[in-house]
Amino acid sequence: MVGVFSFNKSEWLTGGVHLVILVFAVQDESGRLWPYALGIMALVSFFAWVSAYRRYRQIHDLPTSRVASAAQGYVELFGRSERLDGEPLVSKLTGLPCCWFRYYIERKSSDDKWQHEDSGMSIAHFLLVDDSGRCVISPEGAEVLSNRRQVWTQGDYRYTEWLLLPQGPLYAVGEFVTRGGANAELDEKADVGAMLADWKQDRATLHERFDLDGDGAIDLKEWELARLQARREVRQQHAETRARDGVHLLRKAHDGRLFLLANEVPEKLGRRFALWSAVHLLVFFGTGITCLFLIF
Repeated sequence: MVGVFSFNKSEWLTGGVHLVILVFAVQDESGRLWPYALGIMALVSFFAWVSAYRRYRQIHDLPTSRVASAAQGYVELFGRSERLDGEPLVSKLTGLPCCWFRYYIERKSSDDKWQHEDSGMSIAHFLLVDDSGRCVISPEGAEVLSNRRQVWTQGDYRYTEWLLLPQGPLYAVGEFVTRGGANAELDEKADVGAMLADWKQDRATLHERFDLDGDGAIDLKEWELARLQARREVRQQHAETRARDGVHLLRKAHDGRLFLLANEVPEKLGRRFALWSAVHLLVFFGTGITCLFLIF
């Protein structure tokens, strides 16, 4: 069965916590647990509201950048997903070619309940491509929302798989860095030293190039000429490196800000987080006010 699903751990966790709290409160015939239960639900909803609202504001406030002109740092990108060249990534359960996958395996216990058996997700790099360029996505540490889910049962096992497929829409928020190209971090002093060390290993060529008086030794003046030549060659190499196109990479931000990947357009994603934010806020006020009423 293939259905529409968005994997959002915080919403499922919040709903599960609320359900557990309600079950305990309902079982208490004296009713003394209700103020505490409602208070805990209000607290859980408050933190859930903060999380959903934070995601909504980051999606809503951050302008969408094009890959070729994106600034270094925290950015929002939108394009299509593509696989990197080389050995293709295939999903764990169905073996479908994909850009990213997550799987969850459950086994039915003797009391007819589904229990976790195995789970995991891919961390292989893939591409986000727009009309201006390509950006490598490093999905490790990302919150991934996918509306491509497949669920099936086989014997006592239930399998669930989420995918990001090639050529699908891809929305991404994270830290954007460019390796190489104009942003290459180069150390002229270290590279000159390394080049001179290499030249010393080939003494015949070194003397042929810089032993100007032919006495079989490199004196201080000749060594200084070698140093100047090494500096010129290193600067030429650095100029060629910066002239080449760099590799753009999107990854998890070091400051802990949201790192989100989704196969949906940002407007739809933002509306969903806005809806969840409103729901959690209503639950927070509703349970909080009721809790205070029961206490006082």
